[in-house]
Amino acid sequence: MRFSIAVLLTLLAGTAVGLLSFIPWWGFVVSSLLVAVLLPQTPSMSFAAGFLGMFISWGALAWWIDQLNQHILSSQVAQIFPLQGSSAALLLITGILGGLLAGLAALTGTFIRATSKKS
Repeated sequence: MRFSIAVLLTLLAGTAVGLLSFIPWWGFVVSSLLVAVLLPQTPSMSFAAGFLGMFISWGALAWWIDQLNQHILSSQVAQIFPLQGSSAALLLITGILGGLLAGLAALTGTFIRATSKKS
């Protein structure tokens, strides 16, 4: 139950941060860390919740932006990388990178919580 709540909170906070233009792109990292500090979990579950929540959030936001410009930018960027112009592969990589960053932030939040209890 706590895992589902952590995934949902990470997804909602990451989406909200992604839609606000005055917050830097890395603002979702802070929100993922805060969710992990507030909801105690094991390190592996915390990483998984952060990864899954932000993978869905960043993947969906990237897909939405890609749909708005008819895949023009993503297909051109995919030409730069060895993706044979596949915008879908670029969106998948985008989701994975966002998930990894949020997962590591959530893991850090779990360790911060654990060390603050020991002190």
